[in-house]
Amino acid sequence: MAKGDHIRVRRMRGLYCHHGIDMGDGTVIHFSGEPMQRKPARVARITEELFLEGEEKHVVEYGPDEGLLPVEETLLLAEEQLDKGGYSLLYNNCEHFATYCKTRKKKSRQVRSMARKVVVFAGTAMAVVFVILTKQSGKRGA
Repeated sequence: MAKGDHIRVRRMRGLYCHHGIDMGDGTVIHFSGEPMQRKPARVARITEELFLEGEEKHVVEYGPDEGLLPVEETLLLAEEQLDKGGYSLLYNNCEHFATYCKTRKKKSRQVRSMARKVVVFAGTAMAVVFVILTKQSGKRGA
């Protein structure tokens, strides 16, 4: 693990992951918003110990075609965002922030994964409702 790494840590027993940029000096810059927090989310610099909350740190890997920025540019982008707000779970969360610092593109694998699950669930629910309605309709006509 090195300076400028996009790191993540599991939260709520792995229900989701929290993301930040390892600044290489024992601190992490991250979007402070997490579920159940009352104060508005903002980009903040905290100690790695506080960021990890006793959990294990993981480095987020990027492929060679994802346009990684040089380490110094990643660190600069993270620092430029300090104290900024505008948190949105779907469009501007901690993973969007860290991915932006690494690639200048705001992306969240967690959000995409959850969206796919919602679509599958909705499609399955609609199919079940269709089958139930079809069966009920068939009983009425008999």
